[in-house]
Amino acid sequence: MLKKIPPQPQLEIFKTVLTSFINPEHELCLLAKKIDWESLEKEFAPLYGTVGRPSIPIRTIVGLLLLKQMFNLGDETVVEKYLENPYWQHFCGEVYFQHRLPLIRVISSTSVTALVK
Repeated sequence: MLKKIPPQPQLEIFKTVLTSFINPEHELCLLAKKIDWESLEKEFAPLYGTVGRPSIPIRTIVGLLLLKQMFNLGDETVVEKYLENPYWQHFCGEVYFQHRLPLIRVISSTSVTALVK
């Protein structure tokens, strides 16, 4: 089942919103604005089933693959750096700063490599 990132998510009082402390002129913020994420989502949506556990959002998967290629990183390294870098999280569609790996919620860490291949 396809999980989507809401365009206007309801803010939570005890979480840190990424846009409140990152520089909107950072290169990844600017690139994220130029990418047509909706078009990518429409292109990949037919590959997802309609029943079962919600998937990882397409923007997160595509964002991680783009970051992996742009910075010439391995699978495990890109996921580790994602956790440390608020700009990477914003680029991949997160609204709040994440302290845990996003993929752990859905799959085991040993399957991360298989996901991004």
